[in-house]
Amino acid sequence: MNGHIHREITPLKENDCFLIFDRERPLFTFPIHFHPEFEINYICNASGAKRIVGDHIDNISHRELVMVGPNLYHGWENDQNEGKELLHEITIQFPRDLWSDAILNRNILHPIKELLQNAARGIRFSEETIKQVEPKLLALSQKRGYDSFLQFQSLLYDLAISRDQELLTNMSFQRQNDFQNSERIEKVYHYIKDNYGKKIMLEEAADLVNMSVISFSRLIKQRTGKSFVEFTNEIRLGYATRWLIESNKSIAEICFECGFNNLSNFNRIFKKKQGCTPSEFRNNFTGTRNVL
Repeated sequence: MNGHIHREITPLKENDCFLIFDRERPLFTFPIHFHPEFEINYICNASGAKRIVGDHIDNISHRELVMVGPNLYHGWENDQNEGKELLHEITIQFPRDLWSDAILNRNILHPIKELLQNAARGIRFSEETIKQVEPKLLALSQKRGYDSFLQFQSLLYDLAISRDQELLTNMSFQRQNDFQNSERIEKVYHYIKDNYGKKIMLEEAADLVNMSVISFSRLIKQRTGKSFVEFTNEIRLGYATRWLIESNKSIAEICFECGFNNLSNFNRIFKKKQGCTPSEFRNNFTGTRNVL
């Protein structure tokens, strides 16, 4: 593959709380990139443009509000948007150490802690949420000093408690998992990550956490909304999508190295999850980006 995914060096300095960029322009020009900061992106007037967050690709509508966590690839491309009207983009970046664990563990900040964890997979907020927070977003770049920080915290809390948030990437695409709530799930998650290229048996995973197959299957379904096979396949797909973007391995190599037993099965599962075949997915990235 040609092109690059850029590691952006953001202008955020060590003592800054957050940065906000408020700009209008005809078209998107910035390449797919990643950086260690959290980022909130509000976009207006760019219908038909393409959103790329991790292994997620989709076209956007008139208004868009997305949050991404540290080192998660993201960017917007013009695609079907021809720039007939100026797009309005507000970008907020803030460091991950803005709140300590001691503060985030306080009851009142639990929604923000959860928001920051979920941002590792990228979050798309609903149209209803955009309507609610838009005035606050638009006013934020006009404020200065401590007032702006209070407004920023208020915005973040509104996003944290908003309904109908959509997580964008596969579970294992992000560099850290979001299953801290359950030691058993955590243990199984790491077991699958360590062995995703091999045959993984339900019985072995249940033994690992000293549970019967029936109880274990129920736990997985409760905590992830998926069967054990679906859960395992989603983790494998996370690796497959990364390799499709980051490597020149053939699709057959990726299929077998990720633990799928045959190519047609891999293609079917991949298409069901991503809405396109592995080769179509790779073509979406060809010519624009690669990881350095």
